[in-house]
Amino acid sequence: MLIHYISQYMDYLEIERGLAFNTLLAYKTDLYSLVEFLKPYKINDYSQVERLHLNMYIKSLYDNKYTPRSITREIASIKGFFKWLNINGIINHNPALSIEQPKIPKRLPKVLSMKEIKELLDINMSVLNKAVLELLYAAGLRVSELTSLQLVNIDLKSKYVRCIGKGSKERIVPIGKKACSAITKYLKEREYITKKFNIKSKYCFIKDNGKPLTRQDVYTFINSIGKNINKDISPHTIRHSFATHLLENGADLRVVQELLGHSDVSTTQLYTHITKKHLKDIYFSINK
Repeated sequence: MLIHYISQYMDYLEIERGLAFNTLLAYKTDLYSLVEFLKPYKINDYSQVERLHLNMYIKSLYDNKYTPRSITREIASIKGFFKWLNINGIINHNPALSIEQPKIPKRLPKVLSMKEIKELLDINMSVLNKAVLELLYAAGLRVSELTSLQLVNIDLKSKYVRCIGKGSKERIVPIGKKACSAITKYLKEREYITKKFNIKSKYCFIKDNGKPLTRQDVYTFINSIGKNINKDISPHTIRHSFATHLLENGADLRVVQELLGHSDVSTTQLYTHITKKHLKDIYFSINK
């Protein structure tokens, strides 16, 4: 019975909320973990769950050395689930209502300087990788948005891409000449691959064997190329750099929010801290 309601909740999150697969998987894992914890207490119905049970579960996360960020996500999963149970009349009271989140220390995202980005883009690489890197930086795409990008969503003539972000939200992002040029060169190679394997793929980026490019492929490539400039980076580093460089060059915060696909401007505001730190570093490097 406990698992049954988790399945229903997952359907609600996927169909009505439009959450991404990885987010759904994380929530499901969190709630299954809670169910396992409750087994020794002979709880067969969520109406039997009390605040004490949830407090003990959260304490077990701390005891098992979970990070504050992981515990925050677990609590968010629990609070969302019990709110849904309550709204749908499955339980009469919500034991998770006033659970407090742990304080998470603010961590500034890792970013590359414009000089480092140029060094990366100047490295000799395959036509596919060049197109991937140029587009990641030109549009600030998440890796999942890049790998799921379809041919119909790229307009090189008008210089924009239409991508589907978190929560199935669609946004249009302009791209520059260099990205357009790199994609144009790649599409010629892509046409050769599709003819070679006699395939029709809706995805823009495919590998030499004709299969769609995966998130892991992009992570591996970006991490590998970062070693050329002695940096440990990921695709999200490129996205962070895209946002930071826009703000450093005078872009409006709300514009950057739209380009990144952030639902809340407070998420985008984190990048203003990076630009301030950047200016501070420059000042003290000059005035030693």
